[in-house]
Amino acid sequence: MTREALFADPWVRTLIAQALAEDIGPGDVSTQVAVPAARRVRARVAARREGVLAGAPLLAAVYEQLDPGVTVNLLVPDGWRLQAGEFVADLEGPTAALLSGERTALNFLQHLSGIATLTAEYVAAVAGTACQVLDTRKTLPGWRALAKYAVRCGGGVNHRLGLYDRIMFKDNHWAAGGRRIADLVARGRRLYPALAIEVEVDSLAEFELALPLGVEWILLDNFTPEQAAAAVALRDRAGAGTRLEASGNVTLATIGAFARAGIDACSVGRLTHSAPALDLAMDLELLP
Repeated sequence: MTREALFADPWVRTLIAQALAEDIGPGDVSTQVAVPAARRVRARVAARREGVLAGAPLLAAVYEQLDPGVTVNLLVPDGWRLQAGEFVADLEGPTAALLSGERTALNFLQHLSGIATLTAEYVAAVAGTACQVLDTRKTLPGWRALAKYAVRCGGGVNHRLGLYDRIMFKDNHWAAGGRRIADLVARGRRLYPALAIEVEVDSLAEFELALPLGVEWILLDNFTPEQAAAAVALRDRAGAGTRLEASGNVTLATIGAFARAGIDACSVGRLTHSAPALDLAMDLELLP
């Protein structure tokens, strides 16, 4: 999905509406008590620490739903490497609307920028190699398209968007299906010939069984970098075109070793399930 299509997606608009309803409910009582209805204000969103920006168009999308009288001027694009203290956006409009939407807008921006920032750290750790940094399906329910967009902002590459766009046989499929992996691959080719197939293996012995099947990807689950290097050597000696993905045991401390072993990609669940939010804040200035 393109950036433009993502932010125009009805799913995203609904997510924003639900977030605003969750936070404001029947009304922002603190703002109703404290702020005169006619007062206007200027606001700036700033980074409190270094990081990579993602989700900036959601600032305008939040306030468009809350109060079209708020104007949003983005100062830097998504993917921008922010410095501490750097401004992200200027906003102007009714004080009450800016205050009521502040937390919802920042929640989107901080979470997505945190994903982009962590992804960029992993991408930097494999610089100079051909290894891609992949995300996973370990995302907050309802946030997947946004989270995977944030991964792209950080220089990562999207893995499966869902269960529908790649055949991926894991150990539970082997156990539950009651079929040999070769039979599963053949059945997958027959039923979904347009989809790539990936097979997860837990050992070099399983890898040697899967390699002759000619699948597009083999996932090396919880391999060490040394075991991954052995799998790469086996693949290369066989002249197979299968690409290898490492998953599990992939951290900032280990991903470089996997990349140098010749792995084509490393998938990292923590990019989307455990990325710390980037510290961003909104500061208000009363207009004369």
